[in-house]
Amino acid sequence: MFSKKKPKKIVALIPARSGSKRIKDKNILKLKNHPLLAYSIQAAKKSNLFSRIIVSTDSLRYKKIAEKYGAEVPFLRPKKISSDISYDFEWVKYTIDKLEEKFDIFFILRPTNPFRNSKTIKKAWNVFKKYKYKFSVRGLSYSKNHPAKMWIRSGKFIKPIMRGKYKNQPYYNCQFTVLPKILLQNASIEISNSSVLNKNKTITSNKIVPFIMSDIEGHDINYIDDFKKIGKKKLRYLEKI
Repeated sequence: MFSKKKPKKIVALIPARSGSKRIKDKNILKLKNHPLLAYSIQAAKKSNLFSRIIVSTDSLRYKKIAEKYGAEVPFLRPKKISSDISYDFEWVKYTIDKLEEKFDIFFILRPTNPFRNSKTIKKAWNVFKKYKYKFSVRGLSYSKNHPAKMWIRSGKFIKPIMRGKYKNQPYYNCQFTVLPKILLQNASIEISNSSVLNKNKTITSNKIVPFIMSDIEGHDINYIDDFKKIGKKKLRYLEKI
C-alpha cells in the first residue's frame, strides 16, 4: 500500500519498436514537421508528472530521434521482445526491471496517438488518484462499429460474435440506438501500479477503471487511412513543439 504522504515515483513509458508492418516506421511518421513519437514525449514533459520519460525501442535511429525531443533511451529493447507478436508485458517488465530506480506507477503513452496531450494525461492521472491508486486506468472511446453487427464463419454459415435480444429481436436485427454502448480501447493512455507486473504477470490490475475520451483524443494511427483522416480540428489538440 502506498504512503499518503510519500510522493509517488512515476515513469512514462513510450513504446516505439521499428518493425511496424501496417505503416512502415509509423512511430516516426511526420505530422506537422515532427515525428509522431515527438508528440507523446512533449505531452509527457508538459504534464510535469513524470520523474523520467523513457522510450522503449529496438532502433538506434529511433533512439536518436527520441533523445533529440527530450526523452531518455537508457538501453535498447532486445529484438526477441520487439516483434509484431510480442506483447506489452514483455517490454514493460523488461524496462521497469532494468531501470536502476524503482517506480511506483507507470504510464504507457503510445506514439500512434499524438492527440492525447498533457491536459488529457493530467485528467487520466486524476481518475487514477480518485480510486486511491488501486486499479489500472485505460483510455477508451465509444465504438462506432458494434460487435452485435459482426460475424464469424461457421462452416457454410455465419454466427454472431455478440448474442442478445431487444424486445425479442436478436441484436443483429436491431437498430444501433437500442444496442448496449460499447467502449473501445484507443491505445492512448494506460496507467498501472508497477506491482501488477509481478503480482498479475500482466500490465493491468484485476479491475480496470475506464477513462472515456473524445474521438479526437482517442484517434489512433495504425493505417494510412487513419493518417489521411486527420483534419485541422484534430491538429489543434497537438502539443506544441
